[in-house]
Amino acid sequence: MPAIHPTAVVDPKAELAADVSVGPYAVIGPHVTIGVGTTVGPHAVLDGRTTIGARCRIFAGAVVGAPSQDLKARAGRSEVRLGDDNLIREYATISCGTDEGSVTRIGSGNLIMAYAHIAHDCVIGDRCIIANAGTLAGHVTVEDQAIIGGLAAVHQFVRVGRLAIIGGCSKVVQDVVPFALCDGHPARVHGINVVGLRRAGVSPTTRRLLQRAFRLLFSEGLSRPHAVARLRALDGASAELQHLATFIKHSKRGLCRSGASG
Repeated sequence: MPAIHPTAVVDPKAELAADVSVGPYAVIGPHVTIGVGTTVGPHAVLDGRTTIGARCRIFAGAVVGAPSQDLKARAGRSEVRLGDDNLIREYATISCGTDEGSVTRIGSGNLIMAYAHIAHDCVIGDRCIIANAGTLAGHVTVEDQAIIGGLAAVHQFVRVGRLAIIGGCSKVVQDVVPFALCDGHPARVHGINVVGLRRAGVSPTTRRLLQRAFRLLFSEGLSRPHAVARLRALDGASAELQHLATFIKHSKRGLCRSGASG
């Protein structure tokens, strides 16, 4: 049986795996499902149609599955879905989707730090970090292994590419390409995320190729179709480079500009 503190309020309709632990004064609603090995800290609130995977840790005061803050939202069957091995730190908030059947989706192995906010209909990949008080507006997409610094704010519908890093207090109003080092108010790209790429095991050859691609993309003034074509044509094009080209091709909000010359 789950280990539920006597002061916690757990709806009998909620589905908790046998080894789930629920701390003092936590509240769990009727449509919540929690996977094996997950712990729910004191005063945490899990509500809405929320599914939480295995081995997650929900820390004190976090709120997962609250209704969307979108003024257009209507009560309906929107959801929050979390994968496995996520850390949701103190007082972080994650909202349900806005429309009927919509989902706020978070992958696995993510660290969502204290007071971070993930709004309605966001899609977060795997192994991402959102630092303290980082804020994602509605419909934001964050690809795998991206890092969003503390107090940074990301505008609605913006995409943050794989292995990109956004500095603290940044204002992000356009898409951040994969592998970028991005910072500022408004945010600007300052080159490739060398440290992140190295830690992810990306080869020196591919890192040099990405540096060439960034110079081409941000220094030559090409239109987006021409930039994509040139990227795909670079000698030794890697999977990372192809991913970069595809990301650019499908950008709808435009790309964060370069903040450095050359």
